[in-house]
Amino acid sequence: MLRRVRADLHVHTCLSPCGDLDMSPRAIVEQAIRKQLDIIAVCDHNTAENVAATRRAASGTNLTVLAGMEITSQEEAHLLAWFDEVDQVLKLQENVYAHLPPGGSVHMNIDDQIVVNEFDEVESFNTKSLFSATSLSIDSLVKIIHELKGLAVASHIDRESYSLIGQLGFIPEDLPLDGVEISAATPIHEARTRYAKYGHLPMITSSDAHFLHDIARACTEFLIEEPTTAEIKKAFLRTEGRRVISSDSP
Repeated sequence: MLRRVRADLHVHTCLSPCGDLDMSPRAIVEQAIRKQLDIIAVCDHNTAENVAATRRAASGTNLTVLAGMEITSQEEAHLLAWFDEVDQVLKLQENVYAHLPPGGSVHMNIDDQIVVNEFDEVESFNTKSLFSATSLSIDSLVKIIHELKGLAVASHIDRESYSLIGQLGFIPEDLPLDGVEISAATPIHEARTRYAKYGHLPMITSSDAHFLHDIARACTEFLIEEPTTAEIKKAFLRTEGRRVISSDSP
């Protein structure tokens, strides 16, 4: 049976170098439930080491946590990857880690890259340069994500920094994206007009939350059967009755 689900598919944890230290797995889950979300996707910068803990924190609740990542391509454009299973995103992580600059974090203090368990206990500090661009092109990243059975969505295309349009000036016609994301800064109806030339690509909005109060400030509602990437893909394609119902932002 199809049902309406409310999703925020771009949430950072305290592992992202720019994420607030209060963005622990348990706190994120509690806030997402408080905001009446059905699905979130944990999408830290170039890493997925807090995904499993967030899923464990959500165990026994009605909240689904997709395994995600926000990767910085060689072109310095951000790309969201969503998966159903932790093993899938960890395979992507291996590839991403192999293509990060050598050495430790140069943009942020590594004390701001915290690996936390489901009880909000600090387990380690990630010393990689997570805020750096990888040496992987946007084309190769989309290919890798699809080979791992995930969805690839261009992050916040309405932003000047770290977006495909901001970096390249356009979205390549032959890039097989599953969709594009609009940030909370742009009303979705305005974005549909501004980016009408990309109307063939499904459009969502999400919070890109780096602080707890930002969770669900922008979210997307789907009509799907279950909270999986396969169902979201069907909604993007408008098949079998699945669809994107609305994308809401301030």
